[in-house]
Amino acid sequence: MTTPDLATEWLEADGLGGFASGTAGLVRTRRYHALLLTARTPPSGRVVLVNGIEAWLEAGSERIALTTQQYGGGVQSPDGATRITDFTARPWPCWTFDVGRGATIRQDILVARDTCETVLRWRGAGAGRLHVRLLMSGRDYHSLHHENPAFAFDAVAVQGGNVAWRPYPGGPAVAALSNGGYRPEPEWYRGFFYAAEHERGLDDDEDLASPGVFTWDLDTDDALLILRAGDTLNVRVRPYAARLIAAETARRNRFASAREASAAAYVVDRGAGRTILAGFPWFTDWGRDTFIAMRGLVLGMGRLAEAATILHAWAGTVGAGMLPNRFPDSGDVPEYNSVDASLWYIIAVNDYVAACTAGGQAADPLLFARLGATVGDILDGYAAGTRFGIGADSDGLLRAGVPGVQLTWMDAKVGDWVVTPRIGKPVEVQALWINALRIGGRWSDRWRTLEGQARAAFLARFPDPETGGLADVVDAGHVAGAVDRAIRPNQIFAAGGLPFPVVSDEAARGIVACVERHLLTPAGLRTLAPDDPAYVGRYEGDGRKRDGAYHQGTVWPWLTGAFVDAWLRVKGGGEAAKAEGRQRFLQPLLDRLHVAGLGHLSEIADGDPPHTPRGCPFQAWSLGELIRIEAMLGGKP
Repeated sequence: MTTPDLATEWLEADGLGGFASGTAGLVRTRRYHALLLTARTPPSGRVVLVNGIEAWLEAGSERIALTTQQYGGGVQSPDGATRITDFTARPWPCWTFDVGRGATIRQDILVARDTCETVLRWRGAGAGRLHVRLLMSGRDYHSLHHENPAFAFDAVAVQGGNVAWRPYPGGPAVAALSNGGYRPEPEWYRGFFYAAEHERGLDDDEDLASPGVFTWDLDTDDALLILRAGDTLNVRVRPYAARLIAAETARRNRFASAREASAAAYVVDRGAGRTILAGFPWFTDWGRDTFIAMRGLVLGMGRLAEAATILHAWAGTVGAGMLPNRFPDSGDVPEYNSVDASLWYIIAVNDYVAACTAGGQAADPLLFARLGATVGDILDGYAAGTRFGIGADSDGLLRAGVPGVQLTWMDAKVGDWVVTPRIGKPVEVQALWINALRIGGRWSDRWRTLEGQARAAFLARFPDPETGGLADVVDAGHVAGAVDRAIRPNQIFAAGGLPFPVVSDEAARGIVACVERHLLTPAGLRTLAPDDPAYVGRYEGDGRKRDGAYHQGTVWPWLTGAFVDAWLRVKGGGEAAKAEGRQRFLQPLLDRLHVAGLGHLSEIADGDPPHTPRGCPFQAWSLGELIRIEAMLGGKP
């Protein structure tokens, strides 16, 4: 049970990139909060068809609101949210309202995965007549909608209580299937205010269209409303809704844990294969995020077949040894501006093969050969040299970077300002490179010599005697001998978080101590030590300010996975250490499953206490690393 408020958000994903989402307190605070948001070219091409509803009861002469909207000037109206007495997000979002006279209303919202339809249900005998207006747009999900004469209020088809519209020519149709009645009554609702957009320094107001009113008598039956993309209306709503609800109940009951249910939201169809969305509500599938997240979300859940299809799909995108930073949609030019996405792919390949072996099965021979060829293509490209100055240097380490391009995971850029360029030889890139070379040795012996050379150079050049940790970048700016000694979390990957540690146990102790002293918080690792002059403790303001803080002190939960792995290593990994780790590192993250995206972890948090969740409220690699931490510490996912 969760106390309903506007800081906690629920998510219902459809498995194709579409979703429904909102706040536990009912008020929409983002442009992305919607009841029917669909992907036209799954998992991309997302459009918002139904943003929300206006719902009320009529009991005699009394009108009782069941919804609340936020308008400009701080106005919230009507007062439906004040009647919420209970809210739960499992197995799907459900609110209970006290509507007076001893009567209550229960409202359910769920997305049926098999059909990508949103089902709304109201139950409450004796409550009176229920009226519902759809609030509609038909816009791109990143955009906002405003009153205009082109919106088509007239239905394109009506069949009893089933109605379809096509808001704009060339855009998708939307259908509402109900077991009630419908009457046309077109109206514009103007001036919705989105507080979360305002906080992010973005446009924050919207107008929505409402074509008419649906009505039910709750004394005689539950009220059912099914929202779908398209204009097909030939449906008997009661039995159809019952089948959808039964199928969703059975599907969700098959999950072994709440974490497994949350993880399933990110794994979606892409063509004939599968991919991982980096986060909801605004990310699609990004290379780096996919391969980091799949270690927990997919492999950690034992979903080997899905892991295989994901790796196979991405294998076809390699160019000059690089994987694109995001999966290219049809007609898009691939963006190869990432030095580490390809290396994380190799890590994911290794983990997949290891998971197959641990499960007592061999990887499919054809797939194993394909993966090996892809690993070889990546290493060949990097060893010989490829885009953006990426290539093996004479010392065996991997150099990377050109002015104006952000290549590492610390990739914030505002106009021409690359906030953390990290040109040269970044520490985590070397740890990934050395691991990738060792993994490549599974298919070809020729990588072992280069691995040894790179490892020796790493151990000679990165240790920082002042902190006991590691430098962040050597040969900074491609200047031989220049060192960036900023205390950042990237060094942790040399001690843990990857299949093969790069440093000795003694060096790992120094790294863990340095990171724990300067960067560790209950929400994850800071991206910069607080005593650094460039540190920014709060992620807020307009886009420039937020991007300037993104990797300059902001906390990232996903980094905790590598830290816990390294911490366990230096502690010996016994049961006493695991028990301490569960209390110190795992439980604070579990507590945060209830403060932003319900059942999920946010993308980032403020560097300063109380480490307020920020950024994307449902982040794939944050949840994926939490799942890995639970496995490492012997917790129950």
